[in-house]
Amino acid sequence: DSAPRHAGSEEYLDSEKYQLRTWNTNRPDSLHEFIALLNRIRKDNPALHNDWSLRFCPIDNDQLIAYSKQSDDGSNLIVTVVNLDPRHRHSGYLQLPLEEMKIGHNTFQAHELLTGARYLWSGSSNYVEIDPSSVPAHVFAIRRRIRTEREFEYFL
Repeated sequence: DSAPRHAGSEEYLDSEKYQLRTWNTNRPDSLHEFIALLNRIRKDNPALHNDWSLRFCPIDNDQLIAYSKQSDDGSNLIVTVVNLDPRHRHSGYLQLPLEEMKIGHNTFQAHELLTGARYLWSGSSNYVEIDPSSVPAHVFAIRRRIRTEREFEYFL
């Protein structure tokens, strides 16, 4: 599908502009499923519907890039970390501007939307690790306030 018409050509050998093709959009390959999941995450999170709140977050590994976005009303906060190296695992400490994000210094939950994992983070510096052989990025939905076990026991 991506073979050039001839060496150095920007035209494809089997260019779709000259033919009608039917694509199987229900194929069960992992790339198709991953793209479908990303589209569902984008649809379900109002923070990802605009660009006005885009803020890059410092991270101590130059092979990782991190940014946050929030919804207009501030109720939905997404932090994304992407591994720029498609072959190697990378890790680092992500710095979050807690005051600007209205998180405070309490423990908060980072729900990883691609894998379903949930992490309890505390403070502005938090560890992240991305292995591109399993997933090339983390997309975290941040829950600003969570109940702790101590609070739960108080209500019993």
